[in-house]
Amino acid sequence: MTQLSYEKEITALLVVDPYNDFISEGGKIWPRIKAVAERNGCVPHMIQVLHAARDADIRVFYAMHHRYRPGDYASWKYIAPIQRRAWNNRSFEFGTWGGEFRAEFVPAPGEIVASEHWCSSGFSNTDLDLQLKRHGIQRLIVIGLVAHTCIEATVRFAAELGYDVTVVKDAVADYSDDMMRAALEINMPNYASAIVSTQEIVEALSALNSAASAA
Repeated sequence: MTQLSYEKEITALLVVDPYNDFISEGGKIWPRIKAVAERNGCVPHMIQVLHAARDADIRVFYAMHHRYRPGDYASWKYIAPIQRRAWNNRSFEFGTWGGEFRAEFVPAPGEIVASEHWCSSGFSNTDLDLQLKRHGIQRLIVIGLVAHTCIEATVRFAAELGYDVTVVKDAVADYSDDMMRAALEINMPNYASAIVSTQEIVEALSALNSAASAA
């Protein structure tokens, strides 16, 4: 088991795209995620990690995908395939249930929602880096959707910006087992310092909480 140790003042949990469309029954993208997500317990594990972070009193940030609005991309000269799919599907449509946070992930007071990203990285063309730096954050624990797109892109960008990153492997999901393996076993190990289980991260955060209580 990986030995994990975090410092409360410089560590944050980053939750990526906990929209109903992704992780709730009836969501537009849930049917594509469901098999992998249910097999690894993604949503219950995401909830467990979020509660552990709150209990340990580390800061929580959210990196949310752009919510579809009429006219999006219509005047763009070039549209990436992933953006075209979101446009065609009206994914995370603003003002609809699908474009809302799943109930368990509604931000608590003091938790920070970065400006929405248009493609995959939670950092690109958003204020996430600014928000993290202004709060003194240097280390990130990352959970959410989807492993080979938004999670991987965000982890890569975080590493480029100098953050130390931990990915919780059973608190992410993907469209297939092959995509999960490519993201978690081939690509992200180049950028994340640790790729660990929910049990490991919860134990590390519980130890942080216990140390704070003892002090």
